[in-house]
Amino acid sequence: MGAAMRRIHVGNALSAFGLGFTVPYLYVYVAQVRGLGSMTAGLVLAVFAVAALIVLPFAGRAIVRRGPLPVLLVALVTAALGALSLGLSASAATVLLSAAALGAGQAVMQPALATMIVDCSTTETRSRAFAMQFFLQNLGLGVGGLIGGHLVDATSASSFTLLFAIEAAMFLVLVAVMATVRSPRAPRVEGVPGQASGGSWKQLLGNRAMVQLCVLGFVLFFACYGQFESGLSAYGVEAAGITTSALGTALAANTLVIVIAQFAVLKFVERRKRSRVIASVGLIWAVAWAVAGYAGLGHGSQTMATAAFISTYALFGLGEAMLSPTLAPLVADLAPTGLAGQYNSAFALVKQLALAIGPAVGGPLGASLHAPYIVAFLLFSLGITVLAVRLGRQLTDVQNQPSLARSRVVTQGRAPADAVAAAEA
Repeated sequence: MGAAMRRIHVGNALSAFGLGFTVPYLYVYVAQVRGLGSMTAGLVLAVFAVAALIVLPFAGRAIVRRGPLPVLLVALVTAALGALSLGLSASAATVLLSAAALGAGQAVMQPALATMIVDCSTTETRSRAFAMQFFLQNLGLGVGGLIGGHLVDATSASSFTLLFAIEAAMFLVLVAVMATVRSPRAPRVEGVPGQASGGSWKQLLGNRAMVQLCVLGFVLFFACYGQFESGLSAYGVEAAGITTSALGTALAANTLVIVIAQFAVLKFVERRKRSRVIASVGLIWAVAWAVAGYAGLGHGSQTMATAAFISTYALFGLGEAMLSPTLAPLVADLAPTGLAGQYNSAFALVKQLALAIGPAVGGPLGASLHAPYIVAFLLFSLGITVLAVRLGRQLTDVQNQPSLARSRVVTQGRAPADAVAAAEA
């Protein structure tokens, strides 16, 4: 890694640390510490999603016109102001406005940092760079949540003020670090359809491969991340009798598998077609939902049900580790020259939509309709496999398998079938 990439990874880790530092305790802070009630606390969590949905379409165009670094710096300052004001807010109105600023800033950080990774990497190094990003994000979330949990005291508003003040200071320190980044324009995969100039949404929607990837991404985030802390946890408690401590163990198992497996699977993923890797993730997650079905609908002991439920989260972690060096680099390789920021923002927007709708749909299903819930999301996982196979037909050989770019028989666009077969052999 060059100096610029190291600073970008520091930015990813610290931004994730800030998210884990405060977000898990927002509900307690708003509802109990500030005494604003569960309704206001629920609205605060909703505001995070709504703010992201509002700013992301504009963030993409800003990144294209101004570059990712200025947009990132504005997002960091906005998030710092939101965090500081949230720690000082005592009324519902100021809490909601502060949450909107914090949520908008954190949402814009994602595509800005992703675009900077694209600019500082090549086709050959991009998968590894995004794998490192995902690894550091999970590490930052875990460490942030752990430290934040030891600092807060539910009986003291000042402890939460300190928490948010530290988060704000961290964002400002990150401004100073990222302001020193000098990132070049990275070389891109050749042979990408539609490399015309202009940044309109019409052009993006005209890219069939990108549209299919967005649909696939929505199903991925809806069927996995959108269920972690809503439908799947509700299903575990209601159907499988999982205790809160066991639920925490399951979440820890998910993070542990990601940390252990991330670089172990990287070489395997780099040598395979991206569409086949994503299709494999769909099959792994289908198995995970089947195991979850056994945990809640089987007739085994409570110990077996708990073990099966923890295994479900571990299997999801394995799939996540396979996706991190696959999805984000593919978005970058599909983007026409200079439009990586808009494409990253569009994909982040799809992710936010899935994360907003997923809990709303999965929560009630997981809590009450146990068998239909499992069957529905098992089918969603199989749908991921089908969508991934279809996406593969829209990609060039190099987009689908970047390792072919190092072969002398692949030059530009779609290589002859016999040449590709020789390279794969």
